[in-house]
Amino acid sequence: MTGFGVIDAQGSRQVYVASGCIRTAAKADLAGKLVEIFAGITEIIQQYSPQEMAIEKVFMAKSASSALKLGQARGAALVAGANLGLTVFEYEARKIKQAVVGTGAAEKSQVQHMVKTLLKLPAQPQQDAADALAIALCHINTQQNLSRIAGANSFRRGRMVSLGQHSGSEGKTDN
Repeated sequence: MTGFGVIDAQGSRQVYVASGCIRTAAKADLAGKLVEIFAGITEIIQQYSPQEMAIEKVFMAKSASSALKLGQARGAALVAGANLGLTVFEYEARKIKQAVVGTGAAEKSQVQHMVKTLLKLPAQPQQDAADALAIALCHINTQQNLSRIAGANSFRRGRMVSLGQHSGSEGKTDN
């Protein structure tokens, strides 16, 4: 499963636009799952017209097989974004958690809670969608800080899409 989140950066405010998960068919082979991820991300980008894309950097998975599958899924996502002209930014999981929760060792439930709070959502988003929204928040905060350091008067406003951890599985795209 691949979580996605779309946020508008409006000055120092971040406004929730959409989130959900891209689910792949359980019975599909690896190539079929990669096609579904690519198509799902392409559809999201075309629907929401973001200016940038952020994704979590690869981490060492529990097994070499899991790491390889994660890398392949990330590749499909990266190509979908680049194919539609988006600049793609990557962030480590610890940096994302640090930016959203305040500690790089935060639990997934803490990330969900802070995403809900920061974006003023009525309910906690599902875990993969919360991860994607956390990546978006990390990216926006990072870019705002870089703008301040560079002496820019204001942060560029715009929409961005982000993608959460790929954990493999069934279904269709949720919004």
